[in-house]
Amino acid sequence: MNIIVYTLVFLGIIYFLLKLIANTSSKKVSKHLRKLIFIGSVILAIILGVGGKFLLSIPLTLLSLAIVKLKGFSVYQLIGLFRLIQVLRGSGRFSFNQNQNIKNSSTLTIEEAYKILNLDIKKNITKDDVKKAYIRIQKKIHPDVSPETARLSTIVNEAKEVVLKNII
Repeated sequence: MNIIVYTLVFLGIIYFLLKLIANTSSKKVSKHLRKLIFIGSVILAIILGVGGKFLLSIPLTLLSLAIVKLKGFSVYQLIGLFRLIQVLRGSGRFSFNQNQNIKNSSTLTIEEAYKILNLDIKKNITKDDVKKAYIRIQKKIHPDVSPETARLSTIVNEAKEVVLKNII
């Protein structure tokens, strides 16, 4: 029922806008349209200048995850996986390009391991907290779920081992 009401309101607004444009001179319409395009371009340039790297990297990463054929993920889970991939890409341990040289994962630092597992390094973390975080991530990226995520799974395994060694 709501969609019908919204459609009628939308079409009514379009009708009145078109009627307004039809009754004005073409010079006025083109003048205002040029101003609108200029203002829109400036706003778009400011938005992309401030947050362009982040705004452009999320859609591309989510599209690349679709290529990996991850099925059954919610948007929240995809954002969590996106954060994991960004941490790994930032440390040079993951790349979507298979041929690129990747650092040896045996040099995983404690801070990176905590970031990978989405744990706070400042809190007192127990073994159960580490195992819960590990299981939560592995449910998303385990090779049995999607064979294309085997590299991610091995990195998460190593992060769990590094954090557990640090706790003991």
